[in-house]
Amino acid sequence: MVDAVVSKQPTLNKRAIVSDSVVPLARVDAVTEATLQRYRDFTSDTTCGAAQHPDWVDAWARTRSTEILFLSLELTGRTVLMMPLEVVRQKGCRVARAIGGNHANGNFSPILPGQAHLLSADVVAAMLKGLRRARPDIDLVLIERQTASIDGVANPFASVINVPSANIGLALDLSCGFEAVLDRIGRKRRLKKHRSQTRKLEAAGGFRRIEAKTPDEVERLVAEFLSQKADRFQRLGIRNVFADMQPFLTTLFNQAQNSPAPTFLLHGLEVGGIIRAVTGSSVVGDRLICEFGSIVEDELVHASPGDFLFFLNIEDAVRQGFKTYDFSVGDEGYKRAWCDIEMQQFDTIAPLTLKGRVYALALQGVIGAKRRIKANDRLWALLKRLRRGTASARSDASSSDGSSTDGSGDGD
Repeated sequence: MVDAVVSKQPTLNKRAIVSDSVVPLARVDAVTEATLQRYRDFTSDTTCGAAQHPDWVDAWARTRSTEILFLSLELTGRTVLMMPLEVVRQKGCRVARAIGGNHANGNFSPILPGQAHLLSADVVAAMLKGLRRARPDIDLVLIERQTASIDGVANPFASVINVPSANIGLALDLSCGFEAVLDRIGRKRRLKKHRSQTRKLEAAGGFRRIEAKTPDEVERLVAEFLSQKADRFQRLGIRNVFADMQPFLTTLFNQAQNSPAPTFLLHGLEVGGIIRAVTGSSVVGDRLICEFGSIVEDELVHASPGDFLFFLNIEDAVRQGFKTYDFSVGDEGYKRAWCDIEMQQFDTIAPLTLKGRVYALALQGVIGAKRRIKANDRLWALLKRLRRGTASARSDASSSDGSSTDGSGDGD
């Protein structure tokens, strides 16, 4: 563990109520069994993003090869914030980013209850300076897809260098009950569609919604999800970002079962003995977040098994008392069919070195360009068609020479 005391007193703004004698202490700890337990103890009374939950952090630490560290802020002898980060190489820079990379959405650091008002822009900046002193080899701190607040607590990283994320998030208000949800999205049309789907699925051998609660069920649903996702990405010409995620996902959902109220939930729709759709969700406060989903694109795709599973998941979320069903980041038609809330997340890009400042400018340009492309429906649709065409040509070429396509492609 390395302590880095910031000697210069920060000038605190109106958001901070702290005496002039307080010196922020940035603490940087490597991942060990002891620090994992310390982090679990610290988060026991806090609200945090799904990727900052100790189950996620523990599973990532045990199944990934990246370096992990904990960046903590201490004030008046107490730890008031802890942020787990992984150190990776990007474009020649050493970057400390939120654990999980592109798989982590709605990032939010655990904060000691009642202490958020102390975390002014100056205090957060002092913490980052402490990281720079402790780890001069790190060029940039990058925390993408952050939510602005959780349970009324503002995200302190919103006060430092940030830009709007490339993708918006979509969610559904459940606070008035499932009947109100149906009224908002068109009750008659939605129920007619659901009855039609039910008949088709019953005719295909019957259906059941599965919630994974045993290691065998977790292994089955994770394997089906990864297979379905690999096929989908290959069809779209997108690099398969889940290709090496089996150990992490299996560990995460198995570990979640140790709690009487699991934070991470895995559901599947079985039709005629075959898993046709899978969703993985997280629980953050009174919010149920769909972190990922997949479907089998076979003879039953016309019955929309994914949409059918969402219907059952949302209905069950209302029954359990959740106030929001969050479809996470990404603007897709199947999400729009349900959602009535748009959310803009943000990315923190905090350079610590000259090399980091150059990379930060490039990142801001790339994120801005993606955001503009995705905001233009015609341009985004054209790009997706071109990508599918490229994937099809690659598949044809592989078939003609006897080799197999690996499903990789350019990411978005």
